[in-house]
Amino acid sequence: MLTTHSQRLSSLTGVAMVTALLAAAMPAANAATFNTDEIATHDHWQSLTLSLGGEQHYRAVETHSYSDATLSLNATQGVCDLPWLEMRVTLEQQQGESRAVNLVPARLRVDEQPVIDTMAEFITERGDDGFYVHFYLSDLESLMTDMRQGEQLFLGFDQEEREPWYMTFSLQGADAAISRMLGQCENNGPAA
Repeated sequence: MLTTHSQRLSSLTGVAMVTALLAAAMPAANAATFNTDEIATHDHWQSLTLSLGGEQHYRAVETHSYSDATLSLNATQGVCDLPWLEMRVTLEQQQGESRAVNLVPARLRVDEQPVIDTMAEFITERGDDGFYVHFYLSDLESLMTDMRQGEQLFLGFDQEEREPWYMTFSLQGADAAISRMLGQCENNGPAA
């Protein structure tokens, strides 16, 4: 099960694991630098606002578990009911192009809850030193509820013939960070 495998997490950093995965395909967009405002700390999580011109996003992010990887829940002004889960791993250099690198089977699990089988898309963005993982989730609302009540989120990614790649993120403070993120998005969005 995922809990057992997460305990034998590789000693490799997120960069080394991602470097091993970066052997595939690609599309296009330019990385943009957003302003960060209203940062609040909630144990191992933070909540904040990202803005660029009239565009605003709200984020609950865990930066505690890894020095080179973050896990975040994100919502966009005007569509607060469509949040998304994303992981970012810092690479050693800025990327020369935006591309979808790969689409792989992934598993998520909060504590002892049932495993969620899904797909994860690996993406790089031109001018950005990050490697992004976007998760395709049909029931993000239930996962968010579990995250708000749980202690750890386990992630597993298939790597074809190689051993799966596992990561574990703390959920200490996730409830407060997610509540604040959703509240800010709903209260600061355009009037209906």
